[in-house]
Amino acid sequence: MAGTKGKQKTVRDMILSLGLIGLMAGVIYVFIPHDDRAPDLKRVDYRVELLTARRSATYPVAAPEGLPDTWKATSVRFEGDKFDAWHLGFQDPRGEYVAIEQSSQKATTFIDEASQGAQETKVTQDIGGQTWRRYTGGRYDALVLKDKGSTTVVTGTASFAQLTKMAESLKTK
Repeated sequence: MAGTKGKQKTVRDMILSLGLIGLMAGVIYVFIPHDDRAPDLKRVDYRVELLTARRSATYPVAAPEGLPDTWKATSVRFEGDKFDAWHLGFQDPRGEYVAIEQSSQKATTFIDEASQGAQETKVTQDIGGQTWRRYTGGRYDALVLKDKGSTTVVTGTASFAQLTKMAESLKTK
């Protein structure tokens, strides 16, 4: 019988210690500030990269003109060694992602990569006198324009209405 009391005390002490640790974790959680909001994305200036892309690419490089300031450019890159790949990413006024992707890469491969697996639909849209095809599914939805020598993809998490606004604003020089 002498050994039973020691085991009961040990179990009781362990339960009390766990309770105290849980209480302290709760106090720390309540009093330490934490923010669950997405971080504010920094606006980038893409003018230099756009000029470089327009000078180097084998196709007319598209960029938006006339979008309100509520559309925030967040990423830009031009990779001349990889099929003249042009990327310009935006955060739309609702906080959704919209990107312009262009490349001279084989269209099917490029569209799959740019839209992250979206599938072609039978729906088309006339935007600026050109026929764009809708792609859905995958991670992003997309509007795709296949042109001679290049493919343009306007893609992202935004609605087709927002993707259309971006496509309507695209100008080439």
